[in-house]
Amino acid sequence: MVNFLKRMRKLKTMLEVRVGTGAALFPSLANATKEFPAVTRLHLTYARKIYGGHHGARLFWRQCLPRLKYHNPGVPMTVQQTDEQEGPAALTIYFNERLSSTATGIAGKQITDKHAPKPEAGEKSIVVDLKNLDPKEIWTRVQASTGAEDVPASEADVAEAKRLAAITEKAVGDRKRIQAMRQAKKDQERMLAEARGEVEKLKQT
Repeated sequence: MVNFLKRMRKLKTMLEVRVGTGAALFPSLANATKEFPAVTRLHLTYARKIYGGHHGARLFWRQCLPRLKYHNPGVPMTVQQTDEQEGPAALTIYFNERLSSTATGIAGKQITDKHAPKPEAGEKSIVVDLKNLDPKEIWTRVQASTGAEDVPASEADVAEAKRLAAITEKAVGDRKRIQAMRQAKKDQERMLAEARGEVEKLKQT
């Protein structure tokens, strides 16, 4: 049973990496357009503790960044966790040679990240302010800035998700059933103990 549960957790983790928010392909040198140049790398900075507007950036690192890396293995992605709660929660996106007007507009507010590497020769970058944004809002801005295209879930992944959902639902029912059985056993033991107590009282009278 333990091995089965470990296997199911592993399958669930693998599925979550392939499917969901952030499962998308960045423009590459081969398919870049005038509006969306190739994305060369990413750098994420946020504070370790969630208060001060860093919660969404932390969730983006945990939930979305693994999917982006899975689908874009050739794009370097670095992360800097800091102790600076008043510091930036920021995503620096690096592009090949130029910036699109969309990316420039989304960056908008002037924000700097001293932890982000400087653009190399032939690179341009924008810094997206992530403070007080949830992961979906962050992804909306990243996708709009880069032109990343969602990767649709495969039929196998959809089938696997349904199977895992069915197993999870059955497990919930099984837990409730076992809990009810345990409670019934406890109730029976309590009733027997009370009955024995009554018998002992009768013997003493």
